[in-house]
Amino acid sequence: MKQGYGISQFYGKQFKTLEFTDEWLDLIGKPEVKGSWFIWGNSGNGKTVFSVKLAKYLSKFGRVLYNSMEEGLSMSLKRAFKLADVSDSDNITLLDKETITELKERLQKHKSPRFIIIDSFQYTGLSALTYKSLINEFNNKLFIFVSHADGKKPSGRTANTVHYDANVKLWIEGFKVFPKSRYGGTEPYTVWKEGADKYWVNEQKN
Repeated sequence: MKQGYGISQFYGKQFKTLEFTDEWLDLIGKPEVKGSWFIWGNSGNGKTVFSVKLAKYLSKFGRVLYNSMEEGLSMSLKRAFKLADVSDSDNITLLDKETITELKERLQKHKSPRFIIIDSFQYTGLSALTYKSLINEFNNKLFIFVSHADGKKPSGRTANTVHYDANVKLWIEGFKVFPKSRYGGTEPYTVWKEGADKYWVNEQKN
């Protein structure tokens, strides 16, 4: 049986948070370094570029793994990394279609990365149960899943379950990111201003 906590004990408990600032603070708040986040959107809306920008920002706080399970090391991913201005000085390691089994072996090593971005969720082979097992096994790490969309919903039943469970939910449409965060973030983030301006002007006309 797990230990119970009194109210004053609970209020005195400290949590590890990331001291986000500026537009990232507005988008997400000050998040804990654990659990899962969920990014989803339709193709061509800036999902990959945003995910790479997020990886670059998170690398200021610790090592980041970017597991490209869908594309692998491709020209389009290279373009996204260049658009996000990622360089060797950023603390990011790229993985080329590494399986969840291989990823778990990597994460079990001493001083393994704190942040894991997986693109895309539909290529993981995870079920609702194996997803929860992964999060619980590595409960001192933050997993960020990038997902396909079916309309405005995540694509697939398991993706919907993970989306529901996630501490931060980031919907991407028209090169803008719209958050639902348990850490206080409420303001949209613009991935690409020119593209966003054009998209949303056309949306208003329609």
